[in-house]
Amino acid sequence: MTIHEILKKYWGYDEFRPLQEDIIESVISGDDTLALLPTGGGKSLCFQVPGLFMSGTTMVISPLIALMKDQVKNLKEKGIKAEAIYSGLNYSQVNEIIETCIHGDVKFLYISPERLANEEFRERIKKIKLNVLAIDEAHCISQWGYDFRPPYLKIAEVRNDFPEIPVIALTATATTKVVEDIQVQLRFKKKKAYRKSFRRGNLIYAVLEDESKNEKLIQFLKSVPGSAVVYARNRAKTQKIAELLMQHDISASFYHAGLQNKIRDERQDDWIKDRIRVIVATNAFGMGIDKPDVRLVVHLDLPDSPEAYFQEAGRGGRDEKTAYAIAIWNNADILDLEKYFQENFPPVDAIKNLYEAICNHLQIAELSGADSSFTIYPERFLEDFGISSSLFFNGVKFLERQGLLAFSDVEQSFSKIHFHRDDLVYDDYTLEQADILKSLLRNYEGLFDQYVRISEKLISNKTHIPINNVIKDLFTLHELEAIKYSPPRKGFTITLMQNRVPLQFFNLSQETYADRKAIAREKLDSVIQYVTRNDKCRSRILLEYFGEMKSANCGKCDFCKKAVQHQQADNDYAELLIFLSKFPEAEIDIIELYKLQPAVKKHSGTLFRWCIDKGYLTMLPGNKLAIHKDEIVKVL
Repeated sequence: MTIHEILKKYWGYDEFRPLQEDIIESVISGDDTLALLPTGGGKSLCFQVPGLFMSGTTMVISPLIALMKDQVKNLKEKGIKAEAIYSGLNYSQVNEIIETCIHGDVKFLYISPERLANEEFRERIKKIKLNVLAIDEAHCISQWGYDFRPPYLKIAEVRNDFPEIPVIALTATATTKVVEDIQVQLRFKKKKAYRKSFRRGNLIYAVLEDESKNEKLIQFLKSVPGSAVVYARNRAKTQKIAELLMQHDISASFYHAGLQNKIRDERQDDWIKDRIRVIVATNAFGMGIDKPDVRLVVHLDLPDSPEAYFQEAGRGGRDEKTAYAIAIWNNADILDLEKYFQENFPPVDAIKNLYEAICNHLQIAELSGADSSFTIYPERFLEDFGISSSLFFNGVKFLERQGLLAFSDVEQSFSKIHFHRDDLVYDDYTLEQADILKSLLRNYEGLFDQYVRISEKLISNKTHIPINNVIKDLFTLHELEAIKYSPPRKGFTITLMQNRVPLQFFNLSQETYADRKAIAREKLDSVIQYVTRNDKCRSRILLEYFGEMKSANCGKCDFCKKAVQHQQADNDYAELLIFLSKFPEAEIDIIELYKLQPAVKKHSGTLFRWCIDKGYLTMLPGNKLAIHKDEIVKVL
């Protein structure tokens, strides 16, 4: 099949989007290729089509498990064999996938960059007939990028094992400096980058400074119909805003990384299928989500970088129809950004102590633990060691960048029950609690011997007690020591990338730390500049950040619209002055002025005040105006 036949068969399109065909042809010809396409620009097709055209397996390196799962699911639905290897799979599952790839039955193998640090895995994949190495979110390989991830640096080493196959690197957000660095870090044989302009003609940017953010948000949602995304910085705020919108009859739900996977998937699906109109989310939402008809993206809190803003705002209007990207800010936001910036860079000694605390908590001996994975539940860890959540999450990022550990989400998605005592007296509890205890004993075995997985929904169905009451009663029974109840909870998998380093040999480079802080500061300042500047087109500010220095005004953003209004007002003022300079009388009746000069009626009091302030007119009794021609002639 030709690439056009592949496109038609699997995706139903007759033609490629701009640059897609050029990128695909470049990969097929064996050239290392960098594809820089905006969010929604069809990056996945750029490696999926050549992967299908060429014999062998395409290995795709992606940083997000959710994104991997989503793409594998979509490929399988098209009848294309694809697999993903990610944390959470056991050894036999990983082994089975690799064996399937070795025997040539898989077209796409998705892996995380951390997997490349495993020497055994590296040896095993040498037996796979790879045709293309695709690196998604390629900006993660550059220290100048906004989301630098050290495991990406291992990709260059893999190239030594497959010297003949081409690399395709893909990203939606990269400055000129990052574009150059990606090609250097991935050892491109020759530099070859395809770059589509970041200009989004259908996306209208606007910035609004306002103390009443929530009121403005409701106004925007009521004036712009269609699907919408609202971004907020913290989890609690997403829920609060969603509840506020529902109070104003706007269907909404909230989304953040603290929710169970099942709940996140359900809410995402409800939004994609238009069962709810607005999703209020942290930046955990959006990656890999392809909903073309988003009409409005509102930022209630400012992101940390122009790259993050551009990517999030770019989720609007992927169907090429008009959409709005609005940032609402006030001075408190600037202070918050400064606060978060400081929190994002904990002191070096605090990061060292966090590393030691994690290793102690997981009972890892010095000079051991390499390639071992552990589950850590932050609430217990933070309490035991007196560490703030801010230090924990930001410190772990630096430990990842140092290549000491890898960090990923995991969750206990089920509840567990263990009966604490075998001499239960049902009269000691409420009728509802007693019914729940009896139902547990009827439906589950071994409750007195060990923790047993249970379903609150099943108990609710069996007892006809609302599920919220079931959960509340289980917590009460736990407090009364009738049972031990362990509800679903959020945890994290920590994998040691090397043996535990004794603290005296722990080396966090001060130079690297300072460089990362300087890069983050530059990006933060660019965000602040974007919202505070009132002298340039919003689109041009963003485009120039990404290296497009010769862009024209968009003509649609808040700055451009004000500029047009000011120009029109200037024209009207000039027209009025010319008229007054030629008026035969030194005085004129206001009513007569309305009739003779339409611009006056259009701008009403504004023009009068301007002329009076400038000394061109003086108000007289009887609705008359004195014309000072000498002053007018001076400016003409």
